[in-house]
Amino acid sequence: MNQEADEIIAGHDLTGKETIVTGGYGAVGYETAKAFAGAGARVVLAGRDQGKGEAAAAQLRAATGNDKVVFRHLDLASLESVTTWARKHAATGRPLHVLVTNAAVMAGPLTRTADGFESQFGVNHLAHFAFTLGLLPCLRAAGNARVVCLTSSAHRRGDIDYDDPNYERRPYDPWQAYGQSKTANALFSVGFTARHAGDGVTANAVMPGAISSGLQRHLSADDMRARGWDDRSGWKTPSQGAATSVWAAVTPELAGVGGRYLEDCAIATPWTQDGSPPRGHYLPYALDPDNAERLWRLSEELVG
Repeated sequence: MNQEADEIIAGHDLTGKETIVTGGYGAVGYETAKAFAGAGARVVLAGRDQGKGEAAAAQLRAATGNDKVVFRHLDLASLESVTTWARKHAATGRPLHVLVTNAAVMAGPLTRTADGFESQFGVNHLAHFAFTLGLLPCLRAAGNARVVCLTSSAHRRGDIDYDDPNYERRPYDPWQAYGQSKTANALFSVGFTARHAGDGVTANAVMPGAISSGLQRHLSADDMRARGWDDRSGWKTPSQGAATSVWAAVTPELAGVGGRYLEDCAIATPWTQDGSPPRGHYLPYALDPDNAERLWRLSEELVG
């Protein structure tokens, strides 16, 4: 049975805690932010759409009675925006207890970020890579801080092409590009934890499940039917999708634990058999330490 975000947060008091949720004004991000706000945390919604962000912050303040919910503009398609945002936040000196890198784009046509990266790899991975590292002083200051990286079962669509991650030479495939970016999100949690667990900061990857959201905006009705997505009766609600993100942020089970792939409020297991992995499983390359190290070096090189 799918759990709801409010079930997971029940009994947790986040008063005095600082949280940031990228893409926190839509679907899973909104429900994640709502759970944090309802538990008393200060919640920063970070995203590109000023109108939606301000409206969501107002709705969350009204729904939870928590006036410490704010929106701050962040353009993940621009490293300048990402690094400037992180630097300004770090300058406040506020410890950051939970960072949820929730925002993403999926299966769109080939476009590039302001810095020339293929948009899915650039927005979903590289921007969050730079953003998290820019906020590292705040995470360290919190002590026992957690980073929650949204990944997807779409990581099964492909490992990382380390020689051409931005489709400068190979033919572009929107779904393979999305899968690559989601593999990168999972590997980031491994590389980050390896480097910073000793600082009291860990990261885990979260597979939220199939949820109707803005992620499908690039898909036509024919695309949805071809994938069997016109019948969404088995899909999770946004609150159910947010449950694992909230669990990753607050459960005592993950204290000091990072580099895991989480699904359905549990630690998933690797799938080494033939065929498509069932729920609660991931392909081993998505958490492989050597892959994580290789991706980390590549990401450092690309973001400078």
